[in-house]
Amino acid sequence: MDVFSDLIRGVRAHGSLFASSTLSPPWALHFVDGAPLTLCTVIDGAGWLVPEGRPPELLRARETIVVRGPGTFTFVDEIGTTAEPIECGEDCATPEQGGTRHRLGWHDPGGDAGGCGDGQVYGRGNGPGATTLIVGAYPVRGEISRRLLEALPVVLRADDGGASDAVLDHLAAEVAVDTPGQQVVLDRLLDWMLVCTLREWFDRPGGERPAWWAAQRDPVVGDALRLLHAEPAAPWTVAALAGRTGVSRSTLAKRFADLVGEPPLTYLTRWRMTLAADLLVEQDDATVADVARAVGYSDPFGFSAAFKRVRGANPSEFRGSRRPSPAR
Repeated sequence: MDVFSDLIRGVRAHGSLFASSTLSPPWALHFVDGAPLTLCTVIDGAGWLVPEGRPPELLRARETIVVRGPGTFTFVDEIGTTAEPIECGEDCATPEQGGTRHRLGWHDPGGDAGGCGDGQVYGRGNGPGATTLIVGAYPVRGEISRRLLEALPVVLRADDGGASDAVLDHLAAEVAVDTPGQQVVLDRLLDWMLVCTLREWFDRPGGERPAWWAAQRDPVVGDALRLLHAEPAAPWTVAALAGRTGVSRSTLAKRFADLVGEPPLTYLTRWRMTLAADLLVEQDDATVADVARAVGYSDPFGFSAAFKRVRGANPSEFRGSRRPSPAR
């Protein structure tokens, strides 16, 4: 498995569509939950996305922006709009609110737009200047996916055209109907759009990208990274990794450090500790020794020392700090 696939595998839409909104000016939507990742796409019209503490971004038809939390953001028809901001939170996204058709701003032909369980009206009709907005919020759980977030700016924009253009056509068609299974289709389309947007952003000329992104394209280091991610518990040495990639030990060590920014086994240790952190939280019945074996350590004491060196706390302390507080 490549690095990007590993890091994004925990970032999945699941009933996370905040809005399929048809909005006529003036309007202002304030997204208050500060989701780890929020994808905003305009199907028709235009609007301004105003992230907390950052300059506004104009979002035109068929453009997509991804916002990294925890800051909140507002989407408005124009800077200085006269509209009173309407708060949009997780209650707008739950299936119990009536599904996509009755989430904020859905336009029924001949009727008013739907609300979000609070009696507010979020848009009216498809008149002149109307904007159709899709917003999907992504929960990001675990240390693996957090490594992806660390590689992203607060706001990133997809390039015009590219693979995401094809996804937009499917999204536009799907939000125009109300059919069984629609939420599942929309979730998968949002996932597709997110992957396309991130890939286009990482590949843009002259952009800042994480070292592992470019390293994946290298025929030697890319193979080494795939091996480390596919078999993290294997008893790797630099010599063994070099043998599997078909180069000398010195060639692999230098090339890996030059492209990734650290030696192969240092990278492996950090990746193992990331995997271990998620196992400690997700598998309550697993002992520290169980987790150690799962990530390639036969000695739980050696594993604990490595975990504390990398994560700043021993495995038991880390597990305890991630458990929810008991209800009072």
